[in-house]
Amino acid sequence: MAYISAASTISHQPTFKNAGFSALLEVLGESSALINPEYKEYIDAGLLRRMSKILRMSVACAKECIQQAEIEQPGAIIVGTGLGCLLDTEKFLNNSITIEGLLPPTSFIQSTHNTMGGQISLSIGNHGYNMTHTQNTLSFEHALQDAMLLLAEGEENILVGAADEHIEFLSEVAHRLHVYQEKQLTSGASFFVVSNEKTSGSLAKISDAQSWGLVSNVEDATAKFLKDNNVDLKALDLILYAGNLSEFAEIDTEKCIDYTDFSGIYPTASSFALHYAVDSIAQNKPIRNVLIYNALIKNNLGLMLVQSLEA
Repeated sequence: MAYISAASTISHQPTFKNAGFSALLEVLGESSALINPEYKEYIDAGLLRRMSKILRMSVACAKECIQQAEIEQPGAIIVGTGLGCLLDTEKFLNNSITIEGLLPPTSFIQSTHNTMGGQISLSIGNHGYNMTHTQNTLSFEHALQDAMLLLAEGEENILVGAADEHIEFLSEVAHRLHVYQEKQLTSGASFFVVSNEKTSGSLAKISDAQSWGLVSNVEDATAKFLKDNNVDLKALDLILYAGNLSEFAEIDTEKCIDYTDFSGIYPTASSFALHYAVDSIAQNKPIRNVLIYNALIKNNLGLMLVQSLEA
């Protein structure tokens, strides 16, 4: 069990510092672009110039979350990312091809997957547990499970989130491999402050989060997940999904929303779905039980049960 006291997202939707955004979402089109906040409010101008898109998004979301939660320091910082800092990786690889002799170290240092967690830690002066999880489309679910294990051990106010960035090279690779996406490849970052106790500032609760790689039967896995949490499939008020839901004949399709229509495609888009669920619960009292069903990759399954505080 984890209580969410703050949530922040930078995406192609008006999500940042905008409670009620779940009612304003529009299906992404070819002209949709990342909606950037005023980063100078969160990051020193000198540092900002040297930060790639994914680092800017992560640090800004993290700091905004901490402000929302009204805490001085989180007890831990946990990040999930599927592809990591692609822009800096691309810069480093290009430098290695075009520059003779010693290479500038900055792009190499900032190309590692754990750079986001490190930058957040440095920007707020945090010396606690700092971990990055990278398990493709289940990276955020693993980060969240890590956070919930720490909460069970007594840790408080954990900052957990995820981020991935799109660079043009990804679209070029997809084209050369004849992989045609029906939906736009995008960037996004979502961060949350979670705790093991309900407070006056709590927004919703994550009752459970699980993930499976190479899952053989998604219907059985989902049914067991719901049964373990004493929730009937018909009792779900909203299902946010990515992937294929055709296995579930009992599902009322009016309750089902493909969150990638609004987030676009990136490995940790399920973190966007979590913020979407939290905002939907906060804005709509009838919504009490939300299932986030992440089958973005066919054989990977991530499930999150998000509930209102009264559920």
